Amino acid sequence: MALNLSMPGQSELKPRIIVFGVGGAGGNAVNNMIQKELTGCDFVVANTDAQALAQSRAENRIQLGVKVTEGLGAGAKASVGAA
Repeated sequence: MALNLSMPGQSELKPRIIVFGVGGAGGNAVNNMIQKELTGCDFVVANTDAQALAQSRAENRIQLGVKVTEGLGAGAKASVGAA
């Protein structure tokens, strides 16, 4: 029985980078990176504010605290966003 070993291709060795922007500032940072055409990574934004998520350029969006904020912002109160 022969044992076949080979080195993985260069593309298989690339790390997967995901930039995760949380809240208004994180969403703005992600939008700026997308606008500057940063490549080699995926983008995700998370926010309690449904309007901010709708305006995001990121393909992947997560709405936080749907029952607590009902789509509105958390008003910079971390405890509200954490709920």
